[in-house]
Amino acid sequence: MSLRTVVRGWIDHYFSDEEAVLLLVLLVVGFAVVIWLGKMLAPFLTALVIAFLLQGGVNALTRRKVPHLIAVLTVFLAFVGILLALALILLPLIWNQLASLIQETPRMFASGQRMLDELQMTYPKLITPDLVQDWISVLSREATQISQRALTLSLASLGNVLALIVYLVLVPILVFFMLKDRDRLVGFLVSLLPARRDLMTRVWIEMDLQIANYVRGKATEIVIVGTVTFFTFAFFGLPYSALLAVLVGFSVLVPYIGAAVATLPVAAVAGFHFGLGDDFLYVLVAYGVIQALDGNVLVPVLFSEAVNLHPVSIILAVLFFGGIWGFWGIFFAIPLATLLKALVYAWPRGIKHKQRSMAKLPANG
Repeated sequence: MSLRTVVRGWIDHYFSDEEAVLLLVLLVVGFAVVIWLGKMLAPFLTALVIAFLLQGGVNALTRRKVPHLIAVLTVFLAFVGILLALALILLPLIWNQLASLIQETPRMFASGQRMLDELQMTYPKLITPDLVQDWISVLSREATQISQRALTLSLASLGNVLALIVYLVLVPILVFFMLKDRDRLVGFLVSLLPARRDLMTRVWIEMDLQIANYVRGKATEIVIVGTVTFFTFAFFGLPYSALLAVLVGFSVLVPYIGAAVATLPVAAVAGFHFGLGDDFLYVLVAYGVIQALDGNVLVPVLFSEAVNLHPVSIILAVLFFGGIWGFWGIFFAIPLATLLKALVYAWPRGIKHKQRSMAKLPANG
């Protein structure tokens, strides 16, 4: 069998349906636009995510016979109020703790060096002076790089003030009109598609369900995990509780990997503040309980409608989409992987497959 015959058979099997070809073109164009114009369209994409997040509240009010415009205004004003409260209360607290952490870094490294010396004295055969010196050199180099990155970020942020103002003005406006004119915007996009769009309709329904469920569920998970972590760390008297709580909250964006990465700063701050004593163990046990409850209780409740994915598929999706789109790629890695899985199952399998499916209809009926 020649290569040409194999390729022709593969094309006939997967692309004999005109709608499948059109859907493939739309997917390629959509991915290309996001990859090449992602930075330019960042305010629009941000507003789209927020609109997905708020649409559930609008739907809940309209189901209770609240007029659509009043429901949109109520949800939108609540969103703006929460945003202002976070900007006026949470952000200054996090900024102050971050500045304090940077100032405390030299003292923390000195304390870490003393801890390494104590370990070397306790276990002289396992931890040699040369090994301790190598560790100290690595930590010093990493601290220098972190300080340089923080300085570079602070200097670069001065030039991003205009971009921040654009976000603060454009994003709320876009969110409001996306909520207010949702049906009109969706209707316009649908009018551009061909009349025969059974496959596209199935994919759209799956996309709307998965992304909406994921965005709302993930935002709720971030808030719950971050809030519980903050009060837990504050109860134990751990410094930088707000900063660590934000870090732990956003770590849930990356399953498995995020929890492991967030453990390092939590353990470091607890170790430097409490030492390697009982309080240090209590903080780590409490953090482990939070992670266990998140993975085994909260996630199944929030994402009960999501299609199950293998952990390997999730990690590959995070690596691939995160490498392409950064933060938003990590945020949408799971729903995008779920949609690819649904797309594979919904994709037409050629004329013979369609004929077999049609032949089974009377027997099932």
